[in-house]
Amino acid sequence: MASQFSLFQHRRFSAMFFTQFLGAFNDNVFKQALILVLTYSAAAKMGMEISLLNNLAALLFILPYFLFSALAGQIADKYEKATLTQGVKFLEIVIMGLAMAGFMLEQYWLLFVALFLMGSQSTFFGPIKYAYLPEVMHQDELVGANGIFQTGTSLAILTGMMMAGVLTQLDNSSLWISLMTLVIAVLGFIASKFLPKTKASVPNLRVNYNIFSTSFELIQYLYRLPLLYFIILGNSWFWFYGATFLAQMPEFTKVILHGNETVVILLLTLFSVGTALGSLLCKTLTKNQISLKLLPIGILGLSVFAMDLYFALNAIHINANTVYTVGALIKISGVWRVFGDLFLLGLFGGVYIVPLYAFMQAYAPQSHRSRVVGVNNIFNAIFMVSSAIFAIVILTVLKLSLPQLFLIIGICNGLFGLFIYKKLSYYQGSMQINNDVMPL
Repeated sequence: MASQFSLFQHRRFSAMFFTQFLGAFNDNVFKQALILVLTYSAAAKMGMEISLLNNLAALLFILPYFLFSALAGQIADKYEKATLTQGVKFLEIVIMGLAMAGFMLEQYWLLFVALFLMGSQSTFFGPIKYAYLPEVMHQDELVGANGIFQTGTSLAILTGMMMAGVLTQLDNSSLWISLMTLVIAVLGFIASKFLPKTKASVPNLRVNYNIFSTSFELIQYLYRLPLLYFIILGNSWFWFYGATFLAQMPEFTKVILHGNETVVILLLTLFSVGTALGSLLCKTLTKNQISLKLLPIGILGLSVFAMDLYFALNAIHINANTVYTVGALIKISGVWRVFGDLFLLGLFGGVYIVPLYAFMQAYAPQSHRSRVVGVNNIFNAIFMVSSAIFAIVILTVLKLSLPQLFLIIGICNGLFGLFIYKKLSYYQGSMQINNDVMPL
């Protein structure tokens, strides 16, 4: 484990890690703060439904992934990645300046514009950061680097959401939110200045700015590489699965556990810390190899503990007339089993996703690596939207319960995971690790 964290001694890793961490942290501070503002004040002032505004916010953040991922992949393949990163991070400062104006002036349309631009900024950064790693990491470092990246992302999301909750409770909360997001954006830009220069993958690439034809062409290209196609399907399933659980956390806490806001934070913490730990374990469990041997373990854990969560929730007895704090909830028999299931779901999620990211980076052709990541982001967005539709069908149309939703997603994970693993095992010999990934 010590050698894993020794990557921080190298500027080629640490600079991108902190750039990525600060970006993910800022995304979630801003996004969560906006949701809280919309929920508790803006909706009433605007005379609109809270659910409509929150869903609009979610749509505006994810829409750029559909629209610009393919274009972002082309740009990341054509130009040098350190310079691109610095440009993207500078735009984040500008966007946070716009958000500050929106918060201070209570011009909510400006905040929605800033949210869309933040989603766009994240869209253009994604192909850069994931294509950067295999260019600067040795083969025996790639799994460990992805593990730490996934750990950092999980913790950045969690701490960002928590920070937003703290800031919205302060006097002059709009000012504090604005200053925090602006300062973090500046720090992210400073971190990006330490990135070492890399060679542009395809400097002569002619960028097609038609976002629709480009997306279609890249999806066609990916389909001709079945190993990468099924890697990305497996990757995107993780986002479907995770989004299904995380989106239900507030309702799950309030309706099933009858807990207050602190319980929501606890459940998110359990899931996030589990994911972080699982991600870190991947290096040790794979012995530094780019391998799929952890994939069936991850699939099994994600299915078993989702289904066990169903049985655990049916076994506990909670007074529906009481609102529980964390301290009161942990005294109820069987609740620790629920907590354990959520932690282990996160842990096996980390075990599942890290090898897939390493595989995608190592096997993607050098000339198209950033574009492959761009297509991956398109599929991720599609699967995340599909997860919302799936949950609506289960909970609203079929009128099943949240525990039943967890049972169904656990069964679906087992079936889909078996399908993906069989396909990846079959096609694994069809491609070789690219020689631009640094040798051992």
